[in-house]
Formats: sequence, C-alpha cells, structure tokens
Amino acid sequence: MASSATPPISQKKASPPRPFIIGVTGGSGSGKSTVVENLTKVMNRHSLACISYDDYYRDQSQMSMAEREKINYDHPSSLETELLITQLRQLIAGETIQKPTYDFVQNTRAKKTITLKPAKVIIVEGILLFESKELRELLDLKVFVDTDPDMRVVRRIQRDMSLRGRTLEYVIDQYIKFTRPMHMEFVEPNKRHADIIIPEGGFNTVALDLLLARVKEIVKKK
Repeated sequence: MASSATPPISQKKASPPRPFIIGVTGGSGSGKSTVVENLTKVMNRHSLACISYDDYYRDQSQMSMAEREKINYDHPSSLETELLITQLRQLIAGETIQKPTYDFVQNTRAKKTITLKPAKVIIVEGILLFESKELRELLDLKVFVDTDPDMRVVRRIQRDMSLRGRTLEYVIDQYIKFTRPMHMEFVEPNKRHADIIIPEGGFNTVALDLLLARVKEIVKKK
C-alpha cells in the first residue's frame, strides 16, 4: 500500500542579518582615520569589518611612474567605485570578499589582497564616499568629518612626506592643482548627505562620544 505521508517541505536557507554600514567621509587630512579608530575600539573585532576607499584606486601597473604622477587622484574617476559597490553587496549577502590593497609609494594597486568576512558592522572610509548615489544608498549611517582647510593641508603634507615618500614641492603642487578644487567640487557639496557632522574630527570628544554611544546601541541589537 502506498504511503500517504506528506513529503517534507524543503526549508529555504535563512538570509544572514543585514550588516549595519557606516560611511565616514571628509576632506583629505580631516581626521577620518581617527574617527574610525575610535569606532573600532568600542566593538568586538569579530563583529567589525573596515574598508578604506583608498584601496580601490584603479590599477595603473601598465603606466610609467611619470604617467602615474600626472593622475588626478582626487577625482572620482580615479577610483574603481563599481568594485567597492559589488564587494559591499557581497558582504551584505553574507559572502567573503578579497579586498584589494593599494601601494601609495608606487601609485598603483598592490598584488596583495585581504580576505574580509561578513560582519555585523562595516565601516567604509574615504574622501569621495558620498559622491556616488549608488554607494550612498548602501550606507545606513553617513558621517562627515569637517575640519578647517589649514589643518587639513598640514596633516596631508605630514602624511604624504612621512608615509608616501612625497616631496614638499610635490604635495603642495598636488594640493593646489587637484586636491583643493576637487574638494570644493566633490567633497564639500556632499556634506548635505551626512546624517552626522563632526567638526574637528577626532578632537571633538563630545561628538565622538555621541556617535560611539549610538553605534554601541546598534551593535547590541544585532
């Protein structure tokens, strides 16, 4: 006699909970990294993934160093935004990614990649982060670090000379030719998209404490 038992219904695999994505932007030298460092301190490292937009500068290994030095790295076209968007969507879907890295001394993408696993909270940091509408729409909390231009340029000079092997003449030339005009065109106007604006970056302890408290709250609920 044939069995009348109802065959088991196949169970669909549950989708992973969507991570909370924080975008941190501001001008070059504004103190974004300090804000990100403070955010990482309040969270368990296993529940956090950090992504620097700088690592998505386009591969230029086919160019000579002289050609690379002429590129406007403060313009959105210098970044492979489509790759960052794709990889963020993969993390949201619960997939592991191979994040690119960038060699700032050689001005091209490095061969090394970093394995990045999905996390409860993802922090994405970069100067042109709010320029792309498609990228902005993936961010749950948008933070703009607002610092005076004179402080930003001093910090940029210190960083580029000590960490990236640039000369003072080169940094100043790049700032006048590219950084300042691109900031006025692509960074400053996008301040209007921010949910939170932090004046003076990591030095504004009151604003930082409020941001950190909010993030702690969110992580606790996930």
